[in-house]
Amino acid sequence: MRVADKTIVSQSQEGVRVKKKIKGFLTNNMVTIMFLILGLLGFLIAGMSPFLFLMDIVTRVSRNSFLVLSLIIPVMAGMGLNFSIVLGAMAGQALLIFVTHWGITGLPGILLCMILVTPLSIFLGYLTGKLFNKAKGQEMIAGLILAFFAQGVYELIFLQLIGGVIPMDNRVLIMSSGVGVRTTVDLSFGLKYGLDWPGLTLGMPTLLRPTLPWVLSFFGVAGTGLLIFLYFSKKMVLSRLKLIAGIAALAAVLVFSINEMIVGSQVNLIRVPLLTWIVIAGLCFFIYFFSQTKLGQDMRSVGQDRHVAAVAGIQVDRVRIIAIMMSMVMASWGHIIFLQNMGAFSTYGSHEQIGLYSVAALLIGGATVTRATIGQALLGVFLFHTLFIVSPSAGRQLFGDAQVGEYFRVFVAYGVIGVTLAMHAWKKLLEASSRLEN
Repeated sequence: MRVADKTIVSQSQEGVRVKKKIKGFLTNNMVTIMFLILGLLGFLIAGMSPFLFLMDIVTRVSRNSFLVLSLIIPVMAGMGLNFSIVLGAMAGQALLIFVTHWGITGLPGILLCMILVTPLSIFLGYLTGKLFNKAKGQEMIAGLILAFFAQGVYELIFLQLIGGVIPMDNRVLIMSSGVGVRTTVDLSFGLKYGLDWPGLTLGMPTLLRPTLPWVLSFFGVAGTGLLIFLYFSKKMVLSRLKLIAGIAALAAVLVFSINEMIVGSQVNLIRVPLLTWIVIAGLCFFIYFFSQTKLGQDMRSVGQDRHVAAVAGIQVDRVRIIAIMMSMVMASWGHIIFLQNMGAFSTYGSHEQIGLYSVAALLIGGATVTRATIGQALLGVFLFHTLFIVSPSAGRQLFGDAQVGEYFRVFVAYGVIGVTLAMHAWKKLLEASSRLEN
């Protein structure tokens, strides 16, 4: 074969490889791409002020990220989407009620909630893990049913036992009959913003609430340094293309931040709950470094193939239980962070949709039933809540009724889960058929 013919063949092969890569990228990320387009169109149609959007998205990302991140470890262990985090949310909610009753306020009250809820969440996670080991392969439906069962137990305790069997003399929290907790618990004069505004109790009201441009500048510089470190690190080698893309994105963030600080626009009025962001960043680093430990590698092995992991000497059932226990503790802490930011909550309803919305956000970020990363979780929170922000205004602009946007949000939450599960089943069928052909 002549040199020219070889060159033509190699070029055609390279073109086929590029097409396959593009097709694979679009197939694996079509949910994320679709929601990127929907979010952008919704923002343009709604005609929202960028300032109002940024202010709302900062609050929502701070409020919800910890909960979504709590789903990653069970996925790593091959247990799918952990809908049972509702149990952890119930535990965190219960401790908020008790600490409010005891009158402990601010950051000390939030820390006490987290300390006391940890052993309870570990116990609930242990029981849930034992159940999941009896229902291998059906963990998601088992988690959903378990959440419904736990809801009944929760309502029995807080509707009948509190004030009746369990003494609680508090006119603000207890119903006028003396039995049962009121349907709404107000944290305004106690635990509200305990983690978001700790400076109010520590005497540093602005130090722990810096403006958004300052925070973005810090993360831009720190992120660039981290990318360069990871590129030259032996433990994790980034491709040159990913490094350039990451540095370009961080450079854009830096330019935007510095410009906003110089111009003095409204964005400088947006305050960031720094301690909350530090806690979220701490969880991200914990998940990353945990995945490098022996236990983390064992979880990955179990997630890839339980039988092979058992042959290799890994205690599969024990590893799965630990994964659920960790997820449950994170979920309870995440729900405490969520509720203290809200400032008030429905005693019997605020935890019901936690599992659904957290799972939907994770899937929108590009995660699947078998693979989820920190970046996908954070991207999913941003995209999911972008739709939450813009859909009412977009519905009003298009149909003259903001309620249409509310219906759309509920449809999205359920729809993305159904589509992702269907895609997962479809990919399994394709893999099985390709194995048969080979």
